[in-house]
Amino acid sequence: MNPALGLAAARLVIGGTALVTPDLGSKLFRLDAVGNPQLPYMTRLFASREIVLGAATLLTSGKTRRNLVLAGIGVDCADAAAAYLAGESRSVDRTTAALLTAPAVAAVVAGAAGVVAGI
Repeated sequence: MNPALGLAAARLVIGGTALVTPDLGSKLFRLDAVGNPQLPYMTRLFASREIVLGAATLLTSGKTRRNLVLAGIGVDCADAAAAYLAGESRSVDRTTAALLTAPAVAAVVAGAAGVVAGI
């Protein structure tokens, strides 16, 4: 399977899980949902973005699919930067920042590999 299509499917699973159980996502990403009661709302915003991006990528083809994958790469780069900056500002500890940065960077790599492979 093309890595970008695998990533699109993963976006559906991750987004769906985060939408239905935002507290689980907070725990997995080591974020403090108790200390930040707005976190489930923000998690659901993230979830809806992932669901739409994943579904749109899987439902399209050709140039449109390629452009959606490129958009996803941009979003994932922004996510990686946000995680890094959260660690730098100490809004999360450095270990958590690394754990948040890693999947975003992996998604950038998967998206780029998919584009190179010719989705």
